[in-house]
Amino acid sequence: MKILTYGSLNIDHVYPVPHIVLPGETIHGGDPVDHAGGKGANQSVAIAKAGADIWMAGKVGEDADWVLKLLNAAGVHTEFMHTYDGPTGHTIIQVTPQGQNSIILFNGGNTKNTKEEIVEVLSHFSEGDFLVLQNEINDTPFIIEEAHKRGMKICLNPAPFTDNVKEWPLEKLELLIVNELEGESLAGISGTYDEILNELTRLYPDVHILLTLGKEGAKYGKNLKRHFQAIIDSPVVDTTAAGDTFFGYFLAGFIEGKSIEDSMYQATLASSITVSRPGAMDSIPIAAEIV
Repeated sequence: MKILTYGSLNIDHVYPVPHIVLPGETIHGGDPVDHAGGKGANQSVAIAKAGADIWMAGKVGEDADWVLKLLNAAGVHTEFMHTYDGPTGHTIIQVTPQGQNSIILFNGGNTKNTKEEIVEVLSHFSEGDFLVLQNEINDTPFIIEEAHKRGMKICLNPAPFTDNVKEWPLEKLELLIVNELEGESLAGISGTYDEILNELTRLYPDVHILLTLGKEGAKYGKNLKRHFQAIIDSPVVDTTAAGDTFFGYFLAGFIEGKSIEDSMYQATLASSITVSRPGAMDSIPIAAEIV
């Protein structure tokens, strides 16, 4: 059994500024810092750090060599990553001393995956293997259909959420993880968290569903089974990769055969460590820290 993430990889260019630049204004920024990011890359690292064997596929430019080395160092296999003649997906982020930010996102290779590349990558995986997807690359519905034909178990975190997700073949998923706003939109109702989860489990009865609720914890549902996991308090320094850590650690436990309860607790504990540290990938804990 193998795990594949087909997802995004970004390079974040972060510039400290005294204030967010105004239209027509030129200001001096501090020393820029580059960070590796992208939900696909972050979730791959979280799964690897949780102790699972994980491959990542996607598309980057020639400038991403250092990021691929970071993934390899974390335990992520990158031989299915494609390159193209252009820059890697990236962000330009202004950050003020008060923590305000302003972000420009360039998709780069993340939206240049071809159907031929997708089919070729998936040909290396088979029935019972797991596929992890987000919503930061192109042709995700096609990937779902192709993976389903091969009998792969598909796990989706449709973030950042867009309305077209409602048209995707979500009934073919093994696991769906959404926050409260995404869940409300997919369910097509406004209501309590329990009402939203109940409607999602009615719409997708064969899918394990995780509803993440920020500071209010997370809820799980499938058919009539329900479980609630409260957050674990910790000092909050940076919440950047908290959701990706939760998804990665839950999935690693789920695939390993742990109970839903244990997998949710493990994921919550890992996330509580992530938010207590600065950064994205670097802030994700390794399995030995989850005790």
